[in-house]
Amino acid sequence: MKITLAQAMGTCFGVQDAIDMALDPAFKDRLTIVGQLVHNPQTTERLKANGVRIVERDQIDNITTEAVMITAHGASDATKEMLRQKGFTVFDATCPLVIRLHKLARFLEREGYFPVVIGEASHVEVRGVVGNLRAAAVVHDEEDIKQLQGHARIGIVSQTTNRPEMVSRLVTAIRAQPWVEDVRFCDTICQPVKERQQAIGMLLSEDIDLGIVIGGMNSANTRKLQELISDRGIEAHHIEGPDNLDATWFAGKHHVGITAGTSTPQDVIEAVHAKVRQLVGQV
Repeated sequence: MKITLAQAMGTCFGVQDAIDMALDPAFKDRLTIVGQLVHNPQTTERLKANGVRIVERDQIDNITTEAVMITAHGASDATKEMLRQKGFTVFDATCPLVIRLHKLARFLEREGYFPVVIGEASHVEVRGVVGNLRAAAVVHDEEDIKQLQGHARIGIVSQTTNRPEMVSRLVTAIRAQPWVEDVRFCDTICQPVKERQQAIGMLLSEDIDLGIVIGGMNSANTRKLQELISDRGIEAHHIEGPDNLDATWFAGKHHVGITAGTSTPQDVIEAVHAKVRQLVGQV
């Protein structure tokens, strides 16, 4: 069996910067992160092993450390200020490309556009962006466009992990609405996400018949990598690590492609690659 690794995969600079910040020895045993720093279980366990505490937003009252950190996915200014008002020293690990998304959404609002975020309303990144706006709508599919009625000038940004073709389709659909007079779209899909999605296209061009996609189950960008493969009618499995691999997946297959989301550490990718080689008898 042939095994091909995607040319672009794994941890991006924004994720790595956030991890390096949280693992600074100066923070050991004195840092609490509000939410998952990045959506990867191995990274979460590594942080905990280094004395970092992790709580969800509804557990803020249980924080016992002076220092708290905002995750790579960002948060609203109101959330940061609330933490400061409670007496915490706030460190911000928001990815620079997510910060850019926040800035562009607020810019569109200042310019008189009704802000629309294309993405998942429940995602922490989207909640943070919307939380910084006076009013906004989140659009995930064509059905959601109905809520934009009454807004003639619409400014659109995207969750950083979206598929470009999905965003393009929704922007076109919004422009076509009879009540819409002016649409301004700012492309805020991050470049590392685009590169990993483009690398899927290269895997598909090599006629893989099985895809292995590595990343946290709650990682939006990893799920979309699996979708890109599955949409071509090719079997694809989203796993978090080598222990999730199933030998039966490889029966009758000839070419497996391996990729990973932007929060997946290199050592996890290497462990999965080694296990795949073992399962197909290439050790």
